[in-house]
Amino acid sequence: MTVDREQVLRTAAALLTRRPTATMDEVARAAGIGRATLHRHFAGREVLVRALEQLCIQKLEAALETARLDEGEADEALRRLVASVEPAAGLLGFLFTESQLFEGEVSAGWERMDARIAALFRRGQEEGAFRIDLSPAWLTDALYGLVSSGAWAIHDGRVAPKDFQHMIVELLLGGVRRSVKR
Repeated sequence: MTVDREQVLRTAAALLTRRPTATMDEVARAAGIGRATLHRHFAGREVLVRALEQLCIQKLEAALETARLDEGEADEALRRLVASVEPAAGLLGFLFTESQLFEGEVSAGWERMDARIAALFRRGQEEGAFRIDLSPAWLTDALYGLVSSGAWAIHDGRVAPKDFQHMIVELLLGGVRRSVKR
């Protein structure tokens, strides 16, 4: 039997997001494979979490390319970004909430993504579309949090999958748009 490594990682992310103390045996059961098979692919929990991180970075970097962040108005680029990130939202949700597993380490992949997303928010601020009293770094973290929350809400059945993009973009843009005082 061929093991779909990416599916095993996505299953692990979904389980570990809800139950951070789940054992490797529980991860194997959730993925529908044996413990020995899981250990052949991931020698231990740390290896599994690092593989989750690498898959997430790979998926998010692809989403950044698809979103074409440098094209058009910043709010439209943000809409494209959320749409592109949606398939990786569960992975991002796991890593966003479990960032303490990395003990202050920030990989080059995360730094690249953070910089590109923060640049989008900075561009929106410079264009006068986004509030300037919130830092681009904070807005980047807020985006990660909203994407993660959206993934959980859909997973739990509290929100319909078709509403993912709308609820995230509208809440984020409604909070970052500059108010014009009259």
